[in-house]
Amino acid sequence: MIAFRQLALQRGIQPLIENADLTLHDATKAGIVGANGSGKSSLFKLLLGELTPEHGTVELSGGQRIAHMAQEVEALDRALVEHVLDGHTELRATEHALAEAQASGAAHREAELHGEIEALEGYTARPRAEQMLVGLGFTQDDLYRPLSDFSGGWRMRVSLAQTLFMPSDLMLLDEPTNHLDLDALLWLEQWLTRYPGTLLLISHDRDFLDAVCDHIVHFEQRQLMLYRGNYSTFERTRAERQARAQAEAAKQQARREEIERFVARFRAQANKARQAQSRLKMLERMETIAVAHADSPFHFTLPSADKTSSPLLVLDDATLGYGQTPLLEHVSVSILPGQRIGLLGANGAGKSTLIKALTAQQTLLAGKRVPGDNLAIGYFAQHQLEHLDMSSTPFVHIQRLSPTASEQDIRNFLGGFGFHGNDVFASVGNFSGGEKARLALSLIAWQKPNLLLLDEPTNHLDLEMRESLTQALAGFEGAVIIVSHDRHLLRASVDEFWHVVDGSVTTFDGDLDDYRAWLKARLEGERRDARQEKAERQVTAEAPKGDRKASRRAAAELREKLRPLKRERDKIERDMSKAQAELESLEAALADEGLYQDSARKDELTDLLGRQGDTQSRLEKLEQRWLEAEEAIEEREAALADDA
Repeated sequence: MIAFRQLALQRGIQPLIENADLTLHDATKAGIVGANGSGKSSLFKLLLGELTPEHGTVELSGGQRIAHMAQEVEALDRALVEHVLDGHTELRATEHALAEAQASGAAHREAELHGEIEALEGYTARPRAEQMLVGLGFTQDDLYRPLSDFSGGWRMRVSLAQTLFMPSDLMLLDEPTNHLDLDALLWLEQWLTRYPGTLLLISHDRDFLDAVCDHIVHFEQRQLMLYRGNYSTFERTRAERQARAQAEAAKQQARREEIERFVARFRAQANKARQAQSRLKMLERMETIAVAHADSPFHFTLPSADKTSSPLLVLDDATLGYGQTPLLEHVSVSILPGQRIGLLGANGAGKSTLIKALTAQQTLLAGKRVPGDNLAIGYFAQHQLEHLDMSSTPFVHIQRLSPTASEQDIRNFLGGFGFHGNDVFASVGNFSGGEKARLALSLIAWQKPNLLLLDEPTNHLDLEMRESLTQALAGFEGAVIIVSHDRHLLRASVDEFWHVVDGSVTTFDGDLDDYRAWLKARLEGERRDARQEKAERQVTAEAPKGDRKASRRAAAELREKLRPLKRERDKIERDMSKAQAELESLEAALADEGLYQDSARKDELTDLLGRQGDTQSRLEKLEQRWLEAEEAIEEREAALADDA
């Protein structure tokens, strides 16, 4: 259990928390949210003993092992796997003691230490550490390379893996998704949902908070407010409380009407059934979200250029890469006015390379880039923050773009991005990462592009600013291409997805739930292929040297005997996908509050609940059959390998 009693904390002369009471029970997964600078990271330092409160107490259950992710990682010469294993300090100490016992010939002590390593699950530690690194995006070839070979973002992934690997009862994670692509984020999400301990998670990714957390702790007016449920539930609860208070009623209504206009406009434009459905549901949810964020300090629009072209931009049979090494080949895409595209694919697949080619910042190795006559690109990427003039101010940045603009117009515009009063004349060099990102976005908005290219625009942005960006993109009338691991932003802002994978760019026919299913199927397929390849190698290796033809024949027979089992397993997978889709549809129908309030719909509710139970039962049986089929395949592969 974690308990804060009459807690007060301040930074310098600035109060962060005043007389706050909060209790979190064991195995709670709590998201920590609030404005930047409100004290979220300071709360972690209190729990780690790095800060002491001004008054009040911090109570932890006795003997809790705490895992906390380091924010800086040295460029060590140690291999990635070894660095991850170092997180289990007790195991490392026991291994060191075992080595000493073996060197001194202390057989009895050696036996004791082998037992301790077994109890610490030490003999499975290395494959578990390897699996964790692969889940976070590293390849098998990376695992034993030195940490110093990797950039800061990839080293942070190793630090995250080490934190997850530590035995812990309480885990503190501060923005763990910042350096992850969508594939690694989905893996981390699944891992954390299975974590048995207490989790405190600072994140600005609302979908991540929704999937992982069962409570939300909100920093509000120097208090710690605890909400039961995930982030979406927190938003609804807070919106209802604000609406009841009526303090922001007029402002909320104006925001609601604005989002309703967005919903109506995009409903009329929806042209792809599955993706359109997902997008419309997201836009409808934005009505409630707008109310919950009515008191946000950010509110801005993204005006589009007065003139446009159709198409705006074309890549014709383009080859993209670095030096003479192609990364993407035969890329033929055409961007039309009003298109809203999300790019999917793992880190390193070429998403950022494609964006740079569209901006003409990267020369094509082959093919053509054909811009429209009235193309006006607005490009945001993380490296652009470094190109801001650190000695200048937000006001001067805008003034350089439009020397004749009035001071009041510039002030009003920057106010929408959170730069109020004298903030517009503050030095950019003293800004946080979030403030620099807001300034970079404001410079793009000021120039009225008709094609927005956004490469991870939400990094460094807090939840309020992310929501304001989402709302602004909903009203943007130009074309948009986004690379982001923020699924809420993608769902609310794009109508179609392009998939950057295996050296090509293709249209992905589906939504983010379909992409999750695709990733899962691809990973399972890779594992199956690896097992089959291993079995075939074993058959070939164990055959006499003079009988290679017989070994190849045996490998072919192995594949033939496995084929009916694999067909059965694949059929079960398809049935599971259908059942899962049916269950999601039923759960969406059951989310309708009117079902529970309208007595005339009692029969409908009963029918839906019955179908939900039947579908859940069918899905569980299919999952059991899938496990049995998978085990049968593994047993047959092992038996055939032994027979060979």
